[in-house]
Amino acid sequence: MTEWLDDEEMAAWRGLVDVSAAVMGALEAELIAHHGITTGDYGVLARLSDAQNSRMRMCDLASALHLSPSGLTRRLDGLVRRQLVDRQPSADDRRVMLAVLTVEGRTFLEQIAPLHLDGVRRHFISHLSRTQLRNLSSAFRSIERGFVSTDRDG
Repeated sequence: MTEWLDDEEMAAWRGLVDVSAAVMGALEAELIAHHGITTGDYGVLARLSDAQNSRMRMCDLASALHLSPSGLTRRLDGLVRRQLVDRQPSADDRRVMLAVLTVEGRTFLEQIAPLHLDGVRRHFISHLSRTQLRNLSSAFRSIERGFVSTDRDG
């Protein structure tokens, strides 16, 4: 027998789904309109900018972005064409490919980051108190820990 969500569970679940879609949709629309880039592409640039030497193994980048290897390859194709990211073999292991943020990619990210950060604040942060932000961050960490332990178990 199916155990349906109770009202409180359903409100939390629908809230996550609806707010995620609305916020990400608004951020995506702004990035596309002003800079011709998706939030997914922005995520690649941001992850690489945070990585040591602005480079990551392709498998690690795919995992960090919750993409399959082929999904990451497709995502990188456009960024490589725009010369924002480069693919390079690892100097340590030629079988390993690295995604590398180019100088042009870093410059582009620095140009578009203010719009994105402003959007995150307008569409998300500004609607929450500091206490709500702390509670939400704590809740997300709890959920994330569940995935980490599941990944280790399976």
